[in-house]
Amino acid sequence: MYTIGDYLLDRLSEIGITEIFGVPGDYNLQFLDKIMTNKNLNWVGNANELNAAYMADGYARTRKAAALVTTFGVGELSAMNGIAGSFAENVPVVEIVGSPQSTVQDARKLVHHTLGDGEFSHFEKMHQSLTAAMAHLTKENAPAEIDRVLNTLLETRKPVYLNLPIDVAESPTSKPSRKLSGSTELTSEDQNLLQEIESAFSKAKRPVIMTGHELASFGLEKSMQRFIEKTKLPVTTLSFGKGVIDETTESFIGTYSGALSEPSVQTFVDQADFLLLLGVKLSDSATGTFSQGFSEENVIAVNVDEVTLYGKISQNHHFEPLIKSLETLEFAPYSGDYPAKNDDLASFIPSATPLTQKRYWQAMDAFFEPGDTIIAEQGTSFFGIAPLFLKTKTSFIGQPLWGSIGFTFPATLGSQIANPDSRHILAIGDGSLQLTIQELGVALRQKLKPIIFVLNNDGYTVERQIHGAEQAYNDIPMWRYEQLPNAFGGDSDVFKVYKVQTEKELVMAMKEARLDPDRLYWIEVVLTKMDSPEYLQKLAELLTKQNS
Repeated sequence: MYTIGDYLLDRLSEIGITEIFGVPGDYNLQFLDKIMTNKNLNWVGNANELNAAYMADGYARTRKAAALVTTFGVGELSAMNGIAGSFAENVPVVEIVGSPQSTVQDARKLVHHTLGDGEFSHFEKMHQSLTAAMAHLTKENAPAEIDRVLNTLLETRKPVYLNLPIDVAESPTSKPSRKLSGSTELTSEDQNLLQEIESAFSKAKRPVIMTGHELASFGLEKSMQRFIEKTKLPVTTLSFGKGVIDETTESFIGTYSGALSEPSVQTFVDQADFLLLLGVKLSDSATGTFSQGFSEENVIAVNVDEVTLYGKISQNHHFEPLIKSLETLEFAPYSGDYPAKNDDLASFIPSATPLTQKRYWQAMDAFFEPGDTIIAEQGTSFFGIAPLFLKTKTSFIGQPLWGSIGFTFPATLGSQIANPDSRHILAIGDGSLQLTIQELGVALRQKLKPIIFVLNNDGYTVERQIHGAEQAYNDIPMWRYEQLPNAFGGDSDVFKVYKVQTEKELVMAMKEARLDPDRLYWIEVVLTKMDSPEYLQKLAELLTKQNS
């Protein structure tokens, strides 16, 4: 018998999902049975629902859609922080919540995982601000509502929520009769905007394009790359959106960070006579606490939710077809100069001296290779990588807006599952790792093969830079990190451990990791607790002022 549960799984498979994350609970077990027997889907069980949401987020950033399953109440509330991060940063995740039988909910019975008041809608309401669409599925509405919600996921690239009662999942239905749409056509308002952009580029003497994370949410990197190569326009990115453009492109001028930018980049962008911002959000950590020097009078900003045309907001536009249509614009290619690039980090010769943050990031810059997927925790790691020029065909994952520490460890594993052919390299601090280390067991069980650099700097170095350098609240327990893969059930055939304290030890571990792509590499990097990248030190001063 073909059921509503089967219908939902077929729709997930249709949008490119092949793995589903989550944690079993008695309200979703029958639905999980359907996943286990579906030939197009694999179940990846997690240690907890928060990690499942993080893992789905990482998968969706790479595969452009993901799904997780939780149980009602206790499970979905544990996942909410991860869903909030996906909403803030435009990551398309489907959250499926297995809930009690419809008759139980209608009778307001005091069953487990409820608040004991007979009300079953509390948790749905909590998700309203964190999702682009949601539905409580019934036997009558399920196919139409599943399609509506998933089309919204494709149109907005934000999380969606489906409440799936046990009996509804088991109810019979027909197979989908047509494919999901998930796309829109250009309107007259869109055509007018394209003409305005074309005119602005034709008139500008010093134009700049700034690319952001929303382009990656829609998988528009290749379209944007073609546009840049055709027009030769100077292009920059915020750290929030890094990796959207191939940073080896001749016209890529570097990462823009407001007052924290390389001086040549800052001057070039701030003095532009026209800026086209595409999928960009000017967040505090990405702009040096809003220290950008350009004026909105010179800016057209195209975002998923709205367009800002020289300071005036318009909302009747469609993001994906607009971006794809940029390639059709006709104006003379840019023929001016670009600012000189800083390539001081191009090589690294190690010594036997203890590692510092500066030398560590020089070594990392030399270590990265074309085609890598680089993931940086929102700590010293993110701010160490942000100024670097990425190699060609490199993907980058961070979470600079939501900034939930611990996110990147499960996200790395989710992304590695989504793209097993790319070597995934994670840099994460000890404080962040302690929040989500439980998924190391999943990594070893799944035989995933990322290279993980654990920066052991004895606590929350980012927070120490901002406030409370010697306060106990910035201290954490000192774990024996090199013993963790063994403790989580790994054997030497699936992982290799290094603990490094000097430059030469780090480079030796790096070389072996590159030569051995068939194992997970777990490299503990010992650094002093107050050492941090120069970028972070400057940003911390600005954040301290902002928080005062």
